[in-house]
Amino acid sequence: MGRIAGEMGPLAVSKLTAPGLHFVGGVSGLALQITPSGARSWVLRVTVGGKRRDMGLGAASSANGLAEARKKAQVARDKIREGIDPIEQARSARSHLKAQRASALTFKQCAEKYIASHKASWKNDKHAAQWSSTLETYAYPVMGGFQVRDVDVAHITRILEPIWQEKTETASRLRGRIQAVLDWAAAHGYRPKALNPAAWKGHLDKLLPRPSKVAKIEHHTALPIAEVGSFMAELRKQEGIGARWSSRF
Repeated sequence: MGRIAGEMGPLAVSKLTAPGLHFVGGVSGLALQITPSGARSWVLRVTVGGKRRDMGLGAASSANGLAEARKKAQVARDKIREGIDPIEQARSARSHLKAQRASALTFKQCAEKYIASHKASWKNDKHAAQWSSTLETYAYPVMGGFQVRDVDVAHITRILEPIWQEKTETASRLRGRIQAVLDWAAAHGYRPKALNPAAWKGHLDKLLPRPSKVAKIEHHTALPIAEVGSFMAELRKQEGIGARWSSRF
């Protein structure tokens, strides 16, 4: 059982200045801790598993005043009565959050790590440069800063659709590179090991036409400027409406 103290009001608590632990009442074991430097924080002294322990309840402030500290203290005591150690629970929550932050990489960070780890196995530096260039040009502006665990098919199609018809080969290679990065991220635990949103078979093949089926636009080679004069002279000799119409320009 925590130390029992008379219940103090906010004004009386605000006047406490001596360094040490000042029990303020309201909830058994609740105290205001004042350091020699004057820093003020709330502490709950409890007994858990037969051991006396002090549980921090945060710095004393306008947002975390006496009333809020008493609420937190009461919640902690209720947990102890239910057989829950609130100190270990809070420590576990902090550890989990720390682990989450450590594994919260962006797509760009994962791509850079993937390239760095595979670069030595690629045939030349040009290949690595192409990887970085296509991702930098097309993928990073859309989802480079997103947490890799949040990347989904909507991001992939937003990247690929604008270039799928005009730059089919580039788009196809880009899709494969994004898929490789996401597979790498899943294998390292940075995203769920579910269906890769950049996978082609059974997935994007339902949303985009097969690269081999996309019509390629082939432009005629431009005529050298030095040959234009002789070409126009020859064109004027040709019969037909198309030739006659073109020779007017």
